[in-house]
Amino acid sequence: MELFRIKKDIPFMSYGRLTTSISLITFILAVFFLMHRGLHYGVDFTGGTVMEVHYPATADISKIREVIDQTGLKDVTVQNFGSSQDVLIRLPVKKELSIAQLSEKISTSLKNADSGAEIRRVESVGSQVGEELYENGALALLLVCAGIMGYLALRFEWRFAVAAIIANMHDVIIILGFFAFFQWEFNLTVLAAILAVLGYSVNESVVVFDRVRENFKKMRKASAVQVIDNAITRTMSRTIITHLMTQTMVCSMLFFGGETLHNFSLALTIGILFGIYSSVLVACPIAMWLGVSRANLIGDSEKKSKEDEAALAP
Repeated sequence: MELFRIKKDIPFMSYGRLTTSISLITFILAVFFLMHRGLHYGVDFTGGTVMEVHYPATADISKIREVIDQTGLKDVTVQNFGSSQDVLIRLPVKKELSIAQLSEKISTSLKNADSGAEIRRVESVGSQVGEELYENGALALLLVCAGIMGYLALRFEWRFAVAAIIANMHDVIIILGFFAFFQWEFNLTVLAAILAVLGYSVNESVVVFDRVRENFKKMRKASAVQVIDNAITRTMSRTIITHLMTQTMVCSMLFFGGETLHNFSLALTIGILFGIYSSVLVACPIAMWLGVSRANLIGDSEKKSKEDEAALAP
């Protein structure tokens, strides 16, 4: 389906140095913030207790913080959760207190300060479980990247595999950079969003790479630059429709999905925006600079076809 067709090829590759330079600068900034500020890990990874408290009227966040401070607990996060009447409290692990004792202590203090306080949810994760989740999450990310590289290397050619994984890791690091810079909470839902972005980005790369391979067969007198420019231009309508619909759905979760889905949809929003950019303006220039050509992409199949034709000729 095409809503519009661009008749003249857009010279994307002529901007290759500019776009990759911008990507490199953005990547370096993301790495800097990751190293300098680090990620603000949620309870899923660090261990601790999450409590959801409901109040009959608008909750006074500053008063709730004062009540918790009076209990002697430090490094406690208090924020609104979905509405002004709901509050989410994150408590770090305390070695001297069990999880049950910690939650009971906070619950008692809050109810003494306001009898209308209603504890709706208490979730706890031990520090050992959080460490295991951290290790398993990193392993999942590594396996996904290896699987993507293997798939693209088998389907296309190793140059495309390297270009795609560089572009995809570019997206991942930039998402992490945003979370490090703004100190948004990084939890399991954000990790799930990053894995989804990896799959989403590689799908876009496959669409463009497929058209590049087709163009090498059809446009026999064209250069690699012309072939790639044509491939990107011809898939532009599909790219705009797909990403517009996906981004609309993700933005609806971001603005109306509440606190639970906020960071998940935020990571997806950033990933989709940069995924469009990287699949077209990062992966393709890298593939071109690595020396992708008609000979190394479809050379073997063409050679075999010529041998078959020669064998059948009288």
